[in-house]
Amino acid sequence: MKVEKNQIDFENLPTHIAIIMDGNGRWAQKHNKTRTEGHEAGSKTLENLTKEMDTLGIQYVTVYAFSTENWKRPKAEVDFLMGLLRQYLKRHIRQAKRDNIKIRIIGDRSMLAKDIQKQITVLEEITENKTGLGLQIALNYGGRDEIIRSMQKIGKDLLHKKVMVEEINESLFEKYLDTTLIPDPDLLIRTSGEIRLSNFLLWQLAYTELYFCEKYWPDFSMNDLYQAIYHFQQRKRRFGAL
Repeated sequence: MKVEKNQIDFENLPTHIAIIMDGNGRWAQKHNKTRTEGHEAGSKTLENLTKEMDTLGIQYVTVYAFSTENWKRPKAEVDFLMGLLRQYLKRHIRQAKRDNIKIRIIGDRSMLAKDIQKQITVLEEITENKTGLGLQIALNYGGRDEIIRSMQKIGKDLLHKKVMVEEINESLFEKYLDTTLIPDPDLLIRTSGEIRLSNFLLWQLAYTELYFCEKYWPDFSMNDLYQAIYHFQQRKRRFGAL
């Protein structure tokens, strides 16, 4: 079923969309290209869809760009992905003056190269006051790792008596997550036909609507985005009610 943009209810858009951008390597194999070409094509898809979601009026998008498990990939591929990341950050630093997108990086930055960490800091600072789409990019991110890091921060605050045990609840815990101050996703999109969360936003996706697409990420189009939003709008969200 093909969904056109005019079929979307603009009064009922998801506030926050999370995306697992899966299938770059398989797309490359299908088209007799290298894996690096697949990642380049996936990066272009992200940029195009980010602009469209900003235009639509989506408030937040969180994308799974590089997981804690991705370090296990061949070194040449990891090095290429880090180079692609450098280019992406550099380009958005240049474009920041004319774009209205606020960019935030979530995940453990400590394993990233120092120059990448510096680029991230610069980009976050210069887009901090933007009022358009809030784009969260998950780098060296894992849902379990995020929860453990949050518990470690709470533990330190307990030791320094900044927090009391009886104060710990869901609301307080969320303040220690990477996504603090950002609403939980309303809709998760995963491409490539895989039907699992793959350690992505495990806490935040508790009541999120899930949408799985057979297409590989580089082939995910504007119409595929409209279709995902349209399907989301046909569902009745009950948040745990029977």
